[in-house]
Amino acid sequence: MSVIIDGSAGVTTNAGGSVNPSTTIDGINYSCRAWVNFNGTGTVAIRASGNVTSITDGGVGLYTLNFTTAMTDANYCLAGITAFSVSAGAESVRIQSTLTSSAAPISTSTSGVLFDSPTVTVAVFR
Repeated sequence: MSVIIDGSAGVTTNAGGSVNPSTTIDGINYSCRAWVNFNGTGTVAIRASGNVTSITDGGVGLYTLNFTTAMTDANYCLAGITAFSVSAGAESVRIQSTLTSSAAPISTSTSGVLFDSPTVTVAVFR
C-alpha cells in the first residue's frame, strides 16, 4: 500500500497501516532510531524501549544507553526528560561524555546536581 503525504508518493505502510520506520519522504529520513523509558532509582530497569538493549548504571545520575543496533555514527540527537517528586530547580537529561555509535552516556540532574530519577525518557534521532 502507498500513501501520498504532501504530494510525495511511495510512502509504504505495514500490515497494521502504520508508516514503516525506514520510509523516506523526499529522500530524507528523520526517524526516531531508539527510545527508552526507564526507572533510574535503585536497580535501574527498562519499562519499555525500542532499540535499547540495556542501561548501564554508572552511579548517582549517570547512565549509559546501550543500543541493540548501532547508529550509523555518533552524530545523532538525544531528547530526554526526567521526573522527580521534589524539585529544587530545572531538571535535565544531558550528554555526559562522548557519544558512540553503540552507546549514549547521559546524566540526570536538577539545578546542576546529579540525581537518580524515578522516570527517565530518552529518544534518539538520526
